[in-house]
Amino acid sequence: MRRRKAEELFFKILMLIAAIIVCGSFFLIVGTIFAKGLPYMNLDMLTKTPGGGFYIGKEGGILNAIIGSLYVAGGATILGLLISIPVAIFINMYMNGKKFLSDSLRVAFDVLFGIPSIVYGAFGFLIMVYFGFRASLLGGIIAVTLLVIPILVRTLDEVIGTVPLELRDAALSLGATRWEMAKVVLRQIRPGIFTAILLSFGRAIGDVASVLFTAGFSDNIPTSLHEPAATLPLAIFFQLSSPVEEVQGRGYASALILTIIVLVITVLSEILIKKFSKHKS
Repeated sequence: MRRRKAEELFFKILMLIAAIIVCGSFFLIVGTIFAKGLPYMNLDMLTKTPGGGFYIGKEGGILNAIIGSLYVAGGATILGLLISIPVAIFINMYMNGKKFLSDSLRVAFDVLFGIPSIVYGAFGFLIMVYFGFRASLLGGIIAVTLLVIPILVRTLDEVIGTVPLELRDAALSLGATRWEMAKVVLRQIRPGIFTAILLSFGRAIGDVASVLFTAGFSDNIPTSLHEPAATLPLAIFFQLSSPVEEVQGRGYASALILTIIVLVITVLSEILIKKFSKHKS
């Protein structure tokens, strides 16, 4: 009895220490960004594009990077979702009796999930060179789409796996086709779809390597898919690389803006998940 209590106390303390380390790291990172970025936060940062000499401490803002990041991350998430949902449905509902093939596809997406984002950027750059495209918003969206597709497919695959088989069998027994059964399943996994969107959007908006060669960088807001687009991670990198203290402070302010955007997306996603979970059977 004493041994069991000692083991329970040991692992309880271990879990508490782990929780403190994780939470402490989170608050340390966010606190540092707030402390260093908040003094440099102002309305110009949010409403203006970089002026002449912005990266040596003169006037301007990062509106171009904010809009560019939302364009790239939003476009990639939507495009990736349109591709990933049919793939996840096909793996789970159209490959019955083909376990080896479906497991092989899952392993392939797991491998793609682990590939560094710079590889996707280099691959996208090669495609652009082959077709004669220049760095543009479209190139960034395509490269980031390739990056988030494995995240979306594997997340949706796991979520679909939580739907009881009895529900699928009941739909089929009523004469539903596989596609009609898929629509029933999709209705059940709507909270999981929002989770997948959150994960992919967070990865997309914070990635820098995949857009380094494909989206380019511009001080202007892109007005078409063929124009280069700035992104927040690249803007942060350029500002923190500057020897000017004012510009470095703006870099932390840019990081703060990026953190707030991700936080807002997370809160909205949680609200939508709770809303649609009420209608889940």
